[in-house]
Amino acid sequence: MLLKAPAATTRILLLAAAFNFLINTAFAAEPQQPGFTIPYVDLNDETDRQIIVDRKDGQYLGHPTTVLLEDNKTMLCVYPKGHGKGGIVYKRSNDAGKTWSDRLPTPASWATSREVPTLHRVVDANGIKRIIMFSGLYPTRMAVTEDDGQTWSELKQVGDWGGIVVMGCVEPLKTGKGHYLALFHDDGRFISKGSKQESPIAFTLFKSLSKDGGLTWSDPQTIHKSSDDHICEPGIIRSPNGKQLAVLLRENSRRHNSQIIFSNDEGKTWTAPRDLPGSLNGDRHTGKYDPLSGRLLISFRSKTPKGHTAPTEGDWVAWVGTYDDLVNGKEGQYHVRLKDNTKGADCAYPGVEVLPDGTYILTTYGHWKKGKAPYILSIRLKLAELDARAKSN
Repeated sequence: MLLKAPAATTRILLLAAAFNFLINTAFAAEPQQPGFTIPYVDLNDETDRQIIVDRKDGQYLGHPTTVLLEDNKTMLCVYPKGHGKGGIVYKRSNDAGKTWSDRLPTPASWATSREVPTLHRVVDANGIKRIIMFSGLYPTRMAVTEDDGQTWSELKQVGDWGGIVVMGCVEPLKTGKGHYLALFHDDGRFISKGSKQESPIAFTLFKSLSKDGGLTWSDPQTIHKSSDDHICEPGIIRSPNGKQLAVLLRENSRRHNSQIIFSNDEGKTWTAPRDLPGSLNGDRHTGKYDPLSGRLLISFRSKTPKGHTAPTEGDWVAWVGTYDDLVNGKEGQYHVRLKDNTKGADCAYPGVEVLPDGTYILTTYGHWKKGKAPYILSIRLKLAELDARAKSN
């Protein structure tokens, strides 16, 4: 027998749902402008902030991701020998990114990686800590370490599916201990064996779930699919109160601003995509909160819609603002050029870590020397160091 909720309860639930919908779609009706008016801070020439993680003449090194361990000293970094593909290079820092090891030995299968590797810390229901590393296209593969990167497994197939920059972001869920949500996209070529692009090309945003601390992952479920807005390369940011997930997205057709979606139920349902402000136009957004002020720093590659050009176009940049700015469609506090990229927009798949004292450790690749192969660079900063300069601009 089906039990019906009292009419008053039903009205309350409906009003709550409508309120949440309005909160998250209030700024969806009007498109955002492609430019921005907030102050712009340029750190390009401040070499005292810059640390070379790896560089080799004539060798393309790109697309790093990092993990900072709980001791706030040990950092791991992986990146491919090539543009989004190639054997995986592995390095370790024991002083929070100030110095780096030589290239470390890796399992044989890491040399067969066909895409950008992504690193994530996960913990299962029994408290067992792991770091997992994904390698994409078809099929998705994963390597695991349970000793904080001292030893690693070979890359092993996760399922009969693939994608582009698979598991680019992984977020712990409140649905249970050891539960995780991963997001990624595909343009029709790699989601399954022999898959092909549609005409017109459609981009699909997928989610995959783990309930065992990242050891196994569900088959992908579609969040959004469109041939008009090509949303991809998701980056998750949880709200300060922990109740909402925001996902910032690259818009690959370049017909629209970068996009954002929200979930109020741990990723079960999502709002429709809407424009981000022009100050956040770009690719591969990765953000973390400043432990001192509660503000957000989001690192990404500057890239505007067709017909427009930002002063930081194609460069490695950061945005400083609040979570409320994201919710309310506001421009934020200020925009930062971290480093001038000298070749097109080939840069800035970022690793973002932050220490308890508010020191950000931002790590990425780019063409930092004109005419030279890209290499891996890290920049250290505190928001307090930038605040006064932003006010004077």
